[in-house]
Amino acid sequence: MKYFLIAGEPSGDMHAATLMSEIKNNDPQAEFCYLGGDLMQAEGGKLLMHYREMAYMGILPVLLNLRKINHNFRFAEKNLIEFKPDILILIDYPGFNLRMAKFAKTHHIQTAYYISPKVWAWKTKRVYKIKKYIDHMYTIFPFETEFYKQYNYPVIYVGNPVWDMIQKVHEKPVDAEQFRKQNKLSSKPIIALLAGSRNDEINHLLPEMEKVAALRPGYQFVIAGAPGKDEIYYHNRLTTNIPVVFKQTYTLLRNSEAAIVASGTATLETALLKIPQVVVYKMGMGWFLETFRNVILKTDFFSLVNLVAEKEVVKELFQSQASAEMMNNELENILNNKAYRSGIMQGYNEIIDKLHSEGAAKKAARNIVESIKK
Repeated sequence: MKYFLIAGEPSGDMHAATLMSEIKNNDPQAEFCYLGGDLMQAEGGKLLMHYREMAYMGILPVLLNLRKINHNFRFAEKNLIEFKPDILILIDYPGFNLRMAKFAKTHHIQTAYYISPKVWAWKTKRVYKIKKYIDHMYTIFPFETEFYKQYNYPVIYVGNPVWDMIQKVHEKPVDAEQFRKQNKLSSKPIIALLAGSRNDEINHLLPEMEKVAALRPGYQFVIAGAPGKDEIYYHNRLTTNIPVVFKQTYTLLRNSEAAIVASGTATLETALLKIPQVVVYKMGMGWFLETFRNVILKTDFFSLVNLVAEKEVVKELFQSQASAEMMNNELENILNNKAYRSGIMQGYNEIIDKLHSEGAAKKAARNIVESIKK
């Protein structure tokens, strides 16, 4: 059978690649065509467009790149029709993917969504498009099932793919000495910096993170390089020599005392690896986001950690709060207040209990293949 997939960012590429692998286990003759990344390409099939050409986030970046975004839509639509898939599989990335879902349905192509858009947090009206254009929704958080139930839209909870990946990481021993030697790091305790993957968030967060590093000379701050970036990219945005490591984010976190993490999937990964963190969000048009936060954001929290826990486990710093001073204050609590640090770890344990999974991609793939055969 034929599968057309769309993933518009690094995390989507990762989840889609795992899903493709599991689909092949259920359908050895599977043919893939997709917009995605290197991990998907490694699974085979035809990569039509890399997510680097698609990853626009925030009001201003979208407005400045409308012509390119519209070109990407037309390109995806043309290839979808030419490929004639049995199903279109969408991974998060709702602005682009929901438009593609509408197009697919007008051409009588079955649709599936793996990794639900965060409609429970913002742009809740998108749920009506989901009900209209998505045939099968596979969710990865328990609370999403309850959210969609309010709209009489049945979904299938498959477990959490991040939980699945982290279990494999825990099985591997930590070799701190080898990690430091390989990356030419000193013996100082490490603070991990995860500034996100999109240019806009990196441009806004990295300068503040660099200031925090200057305030704590007793620690070594290390940047987790994002997919698609290189060392020059980061050094052009830094005034000091902060080390950058690539394709070693989990190893970096496991060797760190704490982390400053851009809001997104990385916050959940950090929690499941049991590394205390402060979560930060800072993009362009900050005044607008702060002024209308309560209108835009439909939840009390924006980090996945706190959303899953349904309470504050880690500190969230939003827009103007995501300053070097406030990041450093939170690090002080994490590093030097044992009771505070213990509270974070207790919250992490509760999250781990909630997300226990037997294989999210495996379950989703099995359901997708079965849905085509019906």
